[in-house]
Amino acid sequence: MENSSLYIMSIMYILAGVMHFIKPKAYLRIMPRYLPYHLPLVYVSGVFEIVFGALLLFPATQEIGAWGIIAVLIGVFPANIHMLQTNKVKKTWYIIALWIRLPLQAFLIYWAWTFT
Repeated sequence: MENSSLYIMSIMYILAGVMHFIKPKAYLRIMPRYLPYHLPLVYVSGVFEIVFGALLLFPATQEIGAWGIIAVLIGVFPANIHMLQTNKVKKTWYIIALWIRLPLQAFLIYWAWTFT
């Protein structure tokens, strides 16, 4: 089961990283205004997600990949808070999803930590 979980996590972050290049506008919309260089940061975070997701696949680099993912998750947490604070969508399901994202980050960090 651990290998399945590892592969799921790896694929999830690699695909998420690729999406930073395919749909950068989606990520630009959630960037807090106080951060500079929005587009370069979207691309850099995408590269990190791809690299760290790939590093999970190799036993020699798995721990580095896991710690890198943890760092990325901590680094993007302000964007999740920003999304909640600046939300203009009034649909209940969307607001609930924004609130769920916050504790979900803790679960994702724990999940990555299991591979350290």
